[in-house]
Amino acid sequence: MTPTVDRVAGRWSAVRPFAAVAGLAIVGGGIVAAVTRPTGFGNGSWLAAYLVLVVGVAQALLGGGQAVMAERPPAASTVRAELVTWNLGAAAVVVGTLVTAPVLTTLGGVATAVALVLFLLGVRRVGASPAWLPFVYRALVAVVLVSVPIGLVLAWVRH
Repeated sequence: MTPTVDRVAGRWSAVRPFAAVAGLAIVGGGIVAAVTRPTGFGNGSWLAAYLVLVVGVAQALLGGGQAVMAERPPAASTVRAELVTWNLGAAAVVVGTLVTAPVLTTLGGVATAVALVLFLLGVRRVGASPAWLPFVYRALVAVVLVSVPIGLVLAWVRH
């Protein structure tokens, strides 16, 4: 096996919770996408994209990237804090958007930003990983972090 695969296998307990929730979110996003048009669900496209890209893909990359890159595997308490904060934030954004409650959406955005800070703190010290990986990881965090206030402005403007 390659060093990265060996590293993931050795740190699977830190990756597994993120991978599990991300997988469910991606499947859920696919289901939402499939029923959006036949049911006339107005927010379906947004919800499907959010579930797949933010709750699914971004979460898998953030949790998995941290486990692979960090000098030491993240503690179970760190993984739990990131997982809960990220997913409560995502849930608040979804519910706030669907019920037109921008205050709830804002609370979700704040929780998402807190989770991103936790993920960044988890990779303060990187171990043996390709040199480009920390750069890409931090760029992902930056993209998501920049998208939070943009999404919140849109939530308030639309409602």
